[in-house]
Amino acid sequence: MAVRAAVLHLRDRRRRAADRRFGVRLLGAALVAAVAAVPFALLLVLVEGRWGPLRRVDMGAAERLHHTAVTHPAWTSTLRFLSDRVWDPAVLRTVVALLTVWLLYRRAWRLAAWSAVTAVAGGLIGLLVKTVVERARPSLEDPVAHAPGFSFPSGHAMTATTSFAVLLLVLLPLVPRAWRPLCWCVAVASVLGVGFTRVALGVHWFSDVVGGWLLGLAVVALTAWAFEAWRADAGRGRTEVTEGLEPELVDARPEP
Repeated sequence: MAVRAAVLHLRDRRRRAADRRFGVRLLGAALVAAVAAVPFALLLVLVEGRWGPLRRVDMGAAERLHHTAVTHPAWTSTLRFLSDRVWDPAVLRTVVALLTVWLLYRRAWRLAAWSAVTAVAGGLIGLLVKTVVERARPSLEDPVAHAPGFSFPSGHAMTATTSFAVLLLVLLPLVPRAWRPLCWCVAVASVLGVGFTRVALGVHWFSDVVGGWLLGLAVVALTAWAFEAWRADAGRGRTEVTEGLEPELVDARPEP
């Protein structure tokens, strides 16, 4: 009995230590995400330096898509519905918040923390970068849509990236393997679709959307790394991205 008690005590101490390290890594990853994405940093330098080739790409995409939006009102209405209703950041954040509540109900405490921190960090970091860069939105003749605030990076694109990544990485263990490729396709198509609608409606430059995608990916990658580090410290095996972050979510007690 004494040996068993000692083993249980040692396991409990190891788990508590892993939890503490997980919290530190999770919060640290959220902070580091703002400066960790090299491709995003390069794009930011080009945007701030008003690099000629990038400006031509932005202007060319904006003008071509704006012409299509002006001459096809029904098409524009569909884009507005998708952008302002289906893929609106408030809608996606609400879905992630409901997912987090469900994870708490399932007692998947650390996965719920990862979901919440990833979503909140993404929103705050995106807002901070917008405020620092202060890039003006496109100013087009006969605009078909309007949006407040600064332009770089696209908040819609960044929120879509973090939100769909959270949904995928959390829920994949519950999806039959045969359906998982479809889930990936839907998520990727939605993220790309969000970016397209923002440029087509004339409220973002193409580089704003790419910046939102890259920064969103950086946040997800770093917080996911923190979660995987906790799994390693807690004695759990590492998982493939195709399996989701916590395959044990299918169990009655997903976390010890």
